[in-house]
Amino acid sequence: MAEWRLEQERGRPLYQQIMQAIEEKIKAGELVPGRPLPAERKLAEALAVNRSTVIRALEELTMQGILIRKRGSGTYVNPNKWGMQTKPIINWQTSLTPDNLSAASPYQKAAKGLLTQHRSREIMDLGNGDLPKDLLPELKMPDMSLGEMLQGELAFSQENRGMLSTRESVQEHLKQAYGMAVPIEEILITSGTQQALFLITQGLLKPGDAIGIEAPSYFYSLRLFQAAGLRIVPIPMDAEGMTVKGLQEASLQYPLKMIFLNPVFQNPTGTIMSPERKQAILDYCLLKRIPIVEDDAYGSFVFDEAVDNRPLKSLDDRQQVLYVGSLSKFAGQHIRIGWMVGPTAILKELADIREQIDSGLSFLPQLLADHYLTSEIMKHQPIIVDALRDRAEKLENWLKGKFGDQIVFEPAKGGFHLYCRFPDKQEEEMDRILQGLLAEKVIVKEGLLFGDQKNAIRVSFGHFKL
Repeated sequence: MAEWRLEQERGRPLYQQIMQAIEEKIKAGELVPGRPLPAERKLAEALAVNRSTVIRALEELTMQGILIRKRGSGTYVNPNKWGMQTKPIINWQTSLTPDNLSAASPYQKAAKGLLTQHRSREIMDLGNGDLPKDLLPELKMPDMSLGEMLQGELAFSQENRGMLSTRESVQEHLKQAYGMAVPIEEILITSGTQQALFLITQGLLKPGDAIGIEAPSYFYSLRLFQAAGLRIVPIPMDAEGMTVKGLQEASLQYPLKMIFLNPVFQNPTGTIMSPERKQAILDYCLLKRIPIVEDDAYGSFVFDEAVDNRPLKSLDDRQQVLYVGSLSKFAGQHIRIGWMVGPTAILKELADIREQIDSGLSFLPQLLADHYLTSEIMKHQPIIVDALRDRAEKLENWLKGKFGDQIVFEPAKGGFHLYCRFPDKQEEEMDRILQGLLAEKVIVKEGLLFGDQKNAIRVSFGHFKL
């Protein structure tokens, strides 16, 4: 038997130390996927611990999908990193009812009331994270007769992964934008990011599963996680994004089934994950057999050429990442077209689920998306970036002029948002600040919506105007 030794750490339970020792041996290649581990009794003797402690460690790693325990034949390293559900199961156990959804805060209700009482041009809605109307592209309807459209719809109905031409346009876009070479069979067209996330929660997760999410994150505001009955585990961030230490501690405490990341111009913080951190996250998740969902909403909107805006997926050579993108930040919500990139077998399962629930795709939006990606995006994207850069700079100056040293934020290097903190403000003082902004007809997003403290706000500079 290979050498087993435990450097006992004070303050950490023995079973967690054993879990970490097994993980390190998997990472080092000493324990190979599909090969058995030593018998429980021998392992306990080698580590000088009780057999029950070893059993608990093995059971925890089995719950996390890292090991497989077979009665009568032993414990093995799981060879399947996507070891979740093998068949699609639609979750009808919970629903979007008021009891399952968090209630709006008094500030959110007041902001909604302001929007209903005044014309939109009278309000500066910095809580709105969509592209403003003046930056939307002037898309034209395709020059087709109704008969041609119906014929196209009929032909498309046989392709449950999306129109081939649209998938080819997405394939070329990813190559031009990030240098990503993606096989066409690994692309699934969706009706936006929300549908992609819905399919993932319904097809690859089940009620009670624990998922790791950056803290803070816009994922906390998505009601579909609540509706799916998922258990959200917050994982701390630093200036480079989700920390590996935080991920490690979370995975030792909970059997994480998946993590959700927004690595480039993270929403809400605007954080950019460094290439080294991306690789460290990939390495640890490979070790733990934790699949990753990456939402790349803002990666194309770079103000500083020195920024490395490559997605996590561009470094993924082990099929660990489901990559999600959309056109909503380029062309607005009226083109509800997005894409998912990942293992072919997983995309097939998710496409089948979409057919089961009759939540398909329309032909016309895909046609518009195809046209935009092939003919418009290259000249339209620089216009958006220039306008956002200018508005971000003006917003930063306005905030500093208004709040001075009370407010703290990192200057925007791209994306859509600034994340601001008032480090010395207590709850009542923050209430007064928020009410003061409302009195000036300025709306922001509270940090509470993103799982953060009340002394934080998100402001979206696309809608800033003076």
